[in-house]
Amino acid sequence: MSDFGYCEGETCRRKGCKGTVKEHPVDNCSCHSMPPCGPCTSPRGYCETCGWEEADDVIINDYVVSVDKSTGVYRSWEPRPLDPTKLDWHSKAHSNSSMVKEGVYPEGMAREEVEKKVLGTFGGRFEYFRDGKFKYIAYTD
Repeated sequence: MSDFGYCEGETCRRKGCKGTVKEHPVDNCSCHSMPPCGPCTSPRGYCETCGWEEADDVIINDYVVSVDKSTGVYRSWEPRPLDPTKLDWHSKAHSNSSMVKEGVYPEGMAREEVEKKVLGTFGGRFEYFRDGKFKYIAYTD
């Protein structure tokens, strides 16, 4: 669901960047004896244009944060990409007594099954539930 490039050849799009995502070469691959190895599965993506490094990204409160290691300053702060192969969502503030849970679910998962996981303390309601995406208002108080 992310609009940002992560795979080699995709457009970066962080802060409007039009650069192309590339991957650092793999050093010390040991897949021949124990695949997949750490060097092959570690984040290697980068963008020469804006200086983004996938290895610098950290997850903080449901956001992927890219930190400039030399200054400690956050370069970007984007919502964590959701995984459509499982029930996955972001929680957002809505009112003093409710919250929005917006996310994705795998094909074939029942509406009731999703609601069971995102249900607020005092119930809730779907704003929409279709095409593998949902938005739920959970009543919390």
